[in-house]
Amino acid sequence: MILKDLLERLDYEVVSGSVDIPVKELVYDSRKVGSEDVFVCIKGAVRDAHDFAMEVVEKGAAALIVEHDIDMAVLSQATVIKVADTRYALAVMAAAFFGYPAEKLTTVGITGTKGKTSATYMMKAILEGAGKKTGLIGTIETIIGEEHIPNNNTTPESYLVQSYFARMVEAGCECVVMEVSSQGLMLHRVAGFTFDYGIFTNISPDHIGPNEHKDFEEYLACKELLFQNCRFGIINLDDPHAKHVIDHATCEIETFGITENADYQAKNIHLYREQGSLGISYDLTGKAEFPIKVDIPGRFSVYNSLCAIVLGLHFAHDPATLQQALATVQVKGRVELIPVSDRYTLMIDYAHNAVSLTSILETIREYNPGRIVTVFGCGGNRDRNRRFEMGEVSAKLSDLSVITSDNPRFEKPEAIIEDIVVGAKRGGGDYVTIPDRKEAIRYAMENAQDGDVVILAGKGHEDYQEIEGKKYPMDERVLIKEILQEMQKA
Repeated sequence: MILKDLLERLDYEVVSGSVDIPVKELVYDSRKVGSEDVFVCIKGAVRDAHDFAMEVVEKGAAALIVEHDIDMAVLSQATVIKVADTRYALAVMAAAFFGYPAEKLTTVGITGTKGKTSATYMMKAILEGAGKKTGLIGTIETIIGEEHIPNNNTTPESYLVQSYFARMVEAGCECVVMEVSSQGLMLHRVAGFTFDYGIFTNISPDHIGPNEHKDFEEYLACKELLFQNCRFGIINLDDPHAKHVIDHATCEIETFGITENADYQAKNIHLYREQGSLGISYDLTGKAEFPIKVDIPGRFSVYNSLCAIVLGLHFAHDPATLQQALATVQVKGRVELIPVSDRYTLMIDYAHNAVSLTSILETIREYNPGRIVTVFGCGGNRDRNRRFEMGEVSAKLSDLSVITSDNPRFEKPEAIIEDIVVGAKRGGGDYVTIPDRKEAIRYAMENAQDGDVVILAGKGHEDYQEIEGKKYPMDERVLIKEILQEMQKA
């Protein structure tokens, strides 16, 4: 590929060399540079890749993309291109490098503090129900056809995003739904293309700190960037900041919510419980009218399913398509119901801090269970206050807490459990401690009573346990199967 072709949609200055040179690969990690590569110097929170300019040239880099001055000795040995922002340049160049794959897909971006993960899976189910093969990029994983790739970031780096898009096109995908974090927007990870649809779930104070956003205003402004880079916006009108998002949007807008002013509304909301399953149903009104049933518990499922329905109505006009997709969708590790018994309900949820644990326990309490039994632990080498807080929350809101191990990392599980017990004593509820997680789950299952809801909290989609720097395979779904088999034999 010729360097000039990678730069065709960028404003740039040639500091040295020529843009009419061939380049093999687009690279932003100095450790991966090879002969005739073009290296993009990213200025990170810890390191500035501009400092490695001479090193990458010595490795054979043919060109460097920079945003500020570098070692002058480099100028005589490689082409140097200066841009205003190298992160933005990486995104635009990556799109060019992979042949602008987003232009061959219908792209759907979902942003918000909560609900992104569940909403993406609902949308994927609806789009595929409408006959559109759909890829997914999110917090848990990237899905390309039958391939599932674990993710480290909610929104991957722009080069990886474009790489995934290209693979989706090759796999025959027509659409892609992806979670778009505020960090992803701020750091231009989704630059270089225009979303066809942007979706806003909600916003609340989060991700504010030295290495994230300086304040809530910046956090909100970053979320709003999605609606300045999409063709059609779908907004939760019930969120207090919805008007602000709409006022700053440059796209056409539709709204959803419970409020009368929304284009699509949920009415007659009903929480239901049947045969070990929990869910929610409601009547869709407004621009479309038909009943909806979702086998995912909680009032938040109303909003998650509503935004998925509004999107789905742009692709499928038959209510049955949407109803069937939402009636069967499950999200791994997000209030994920595991069918084991008609006597009690068992679920896995990623709740791993006091706020998320409070949310799930209050949600389940609305279903009037016989008891709530919560199996949970806390991660090692993290803020100890989280342990006290989670212990107190579980003891207050559960009928029984089964305190066990999570990811102890470099700490002793027993020491972490002792801290959790301090909080549990403050909460005043009943608890037991069982360090081995499988045995803790077994205890909860063997002692479950009619009408109970047993929640395995903290691990969610994770399929490992981290101990002393090593990740050991441990999937709670596998543990449950093993326990059921062992109980049957016994």
